[in-house]
Amino acid sequence: MASIESVTGPLELDDLGPTLIHEHFRARDEANAMQWPHLYDEDALYAAGVEATKGALGHGVKTICEPTAMLLGRDLSFVERVARETGLQVLACTGIYTYEYLPLYWETRSEDAMADAFVHDIEEGIQGTDIKATFLKCAADEPGVTENIEKIHRACARASLRTGRPVMAHSRPASNTGPRQVEILLEEGVAPEKIQIAHTGDTDDLGYIEGLLEKGVYVGLDRFGIEMYLPMEKRIPTTLALLERGYAEKMFISADSCGSLDWFPDEAVQQMMEAGAVKDWTITLVHDQVIPALREGGMTDEQLTTMLEENPKRWLA
Repeated sequence: MASIESVTGPLELDDLGPTLIHEHFRARDEANAMQWPHLYDEDALYAAGVEATKGALGHGVKTICEPTAMLLGRDLSFVERVARETGLQVLACTGIYTYEYLPLYWETRSEDAMADAFVHDIEEGIQGTDIKATFLKCAADEPGVTENIEKIHRACARASLRTGRPVMAHSRPASNTGPRQVEILLEEGVAPEKIQIAHTGDTDDLGYIEGLLEKGVYVGLDRFGIEMYLPMEKRIPTTLALLERGYAEKMFISADSCGSLDWFPDEAVQQMMEAGAVKDWTITLVHDQVIPALREGGMTDEQLTTMLEENPKRWLA
C-alpha cells in the first residue's frame, strides 16, 4: 500500500478519506509578519485556524491539501500545531506563490537551483523540521506567464520529476494562463495525471475548461464562495455540465478558503462582503451549500466520491 507524507507523519493513501484539495489555514505576507509581528494577534489567528479545521472535520473531511507556499506565509510549525490539536490530516506543499515578483536570490539563480530547494522540502523537511512536502505549488495570474513565472513552473516540474510529487498550479482563466502552464509542465516531462490546474472553475467557458481536460490534467473547481470571480449561480451549472460530459475523474471541488487573510483591512473585508464579492466563503461551504446544490442538479454519490476521495489518491500517488 502506497504512503505519502502528512505534516504529522506518513499516511497511507487509502486512509486519505474525503479530501478538500485547496484550503488555507492562514495566508499572509510573510515578510510583513516577520518585520512587524505586533500587527498580528497570533493567538486569534491560531484559534481561527483551529475553528476552520473543526468545521471541516464536522462534515466528515479527513484530509486537507494546504497549498500555502513561499510568499503566501508558509509556516509549518503553525500548520502542524493545528493538525495535531484537531486530528485533521494535512498535506503541505513546497514552491513559490507569486504573480511576478521573485526575490533577487532566485532571480539570479537557475531553475535547477530552485528545484534543489523544492526537492529538499520533499526529501529532507521544511523550514528545519522533519515535515516533508507532499506536492508542489506554482502560480500564474493577471500578468500572465512571465519569465519569472515560467522559471518557477519549470523548477516545480523538475522537482516533480525527481521526486514523483504532483504539481498544483494556481491559474487565472480570465488571463488564459492555464494552457501555457500546462504546456510548460508537459514540455518538462511531467505526466498530465500529476498536474492540477487550480481555479479553473473561475470561468464558465466550457471550451476553455475542456481544452485543459483534453490534455489529461486535473482541474480545480475550487473557489466556491468567491463571487467576484464567478458567482455560485454559474459555478454550479458549470460543474454539473462537466460531470454530465464524463469528467468526474479529472475534477476537484473546494473553496480556497482562508482561516485568516491579511491582504485587506477589516473594513474593506466588510465592504466586500456587503457588496457580494465573497459570500459564505468558509471551509464548510462545499458541504453546506455546494454538495447539496450539485446533488439537486443530478450529481451522483459515485461522482462525489470520485471527486473527494478517488481523485486525490490518484493525483497524490
